[in-house]
Amino acid sequence: MDIIRCGSRPSMKGPPDWFTGTVRIDPLFDAGDPARVAGAAVTFEPGARTAWHTHPLGQTIIVTSGLGRAQREGGPIEEIRPGDVVWFPPGEKHWHGASPSTAMTHIAVQEKLNGKNVDWLEHVSDAQYAG
Repeated sequence: MDIIRCGSRPSMKGPPDWFTGTVRIDPLFDAGDPARVAGAAVTFEPGARTAWHTHPLGQTIIVTSGLGRAQREGGPIEEIRPGDVVWFPPGEKHWHGASPSTAMTHIAVQEKLNGKNVDWLEHVSDAQYAG
């Protein structure tokens, strides 16, 4: 058994290559081999969002507070709220973040394939975000 104590992993600012706006990432867990799963709590300030991205083995996000948005390529922008669980299948191009006026926090869970759990792509434009 391993207990990761609250506060034992420092928060970090979401890198501008991967995010638009103010984003805080709080690492939660990163299982070692042979396990592949990792998770983080991600907080987006109003208007903040990820860049478009994919995950080789998919991603689950669990909204814990606020009001957010998520979109898969070719689909509509969906509103996401606390308690919502969103699954993005492997390779599905998508983005997620806060609404324009309300912050949003979610727990992101994804698995690594050959040491990699995400492929970052281009930023979501303001026009795309506005829908």
